[in-house]
Amino acid sequence: MKIRHILLATTCTAALALGGCASNPTNAQVGTGVGAVVGGVAGNAIFGGPVGTIGGAAAAVKFAGR
Repeated sequence: MKIRHILLATTCTAALALGGCASNPTNAQVGTGVGAVVGGVAGNAIFGGPVGTIGGAAAAVKFAGR
């Protein structure tokens, strides 16, 4: 039963990953992604832990959407 769940999760992940590559991203999408990564790294460095990472990424995406 556990192997079945792992196979299903892997299949779903692969389908989503391939679907995300169906078209080239716009500059806004690239900027939002880069901002989220940089914000996550900065949040983790400043506040530490997963809460800081998620908070930093969310703040960066929020400011990118202005």
